Amino acid sequence: MSATLRVPRTRGALSGLLLVLLGLWGALMPLVGPYFHFAFAPDKAWHLTSGRVWLQVVPGAAVFLGGLIALASANRAFAAFGAWLAAVGGAWFAVGVPLSGLWADQGRTTLGPALGGTTRQVAEQITLLYGLGVVSVFLAAVALGRLAVVGVRDAALAEQADRPSPVTEERPVGAASPGPRPPLGHRPSRPEDATVPPPRGPLPERVPGTAPQPTAPQTMGPADVKVAGRTDAAGGADRPGTGA
Repeated sequence: MSATLRVPRTRGALSGLLLVLLGLWGALMPLVGPYFHFAFAPDKAWHLTSGRVWLQVVPGAAVFLGGLIALASANRAFAAFGAWLAAVGGAWFAVGVPLSGLWADQGRTTLGPALGGTTRQVAEQITLLYGLGVVSVFLAAVALGRLAVVGVRDAALAEQADRPSPVTEERPVGAASPGPRPPLGHRPSRPEDATVPPPRGPLPERVPGTAPQPTAPQTMGPADVKVAGRTDAAGGADRPGTGA
């Protein structure tokens, strides 16, 4: 369930970026618009009134913050919260001025009249209040619609996140990793194999089909025994029983 809350950041990137720009426009134009005589009275730049704060700056900040959350968040629920925040800010742009008559003195709105002629006044009301609110609500709704749908890519990411990772055997630090075993002909000899000396000389040939013949034990007489330290006159060995 938690894996399905993950969403690619590109899902609400375009809508979030446009909401950020609209929020900046709605919150800053009441302060810098008087430079171009494109604002609501009073015609003073960087001058804050209750009408500008509650009907333009606050909803503009809500649209900006909601678009920023929808743009940067990778969590589906948090991004949807940002889109809802931007939608509320846009709706306040559209209905804030008529509703402000409920708390304004003598039934008048707390926002001054639009500056300039008729054409400019219509443009100011559309671009700074009503039209700005409608477009903000539309973009927030588009972002909510895209966040509410679990696409194939989201399902694949969720399945990959829920899949258990393979358990790896822990080895001590510095231990060599086991590699493939070498062939029998190239394996190193074991230490116990070195204690057995190899056979020397040619092996006796055996004629196929013949059984080995037993050999009779050889007898040794007294004359065949050599006594150490005694030699005869010719340099040979003395035999026992001969006189010096």
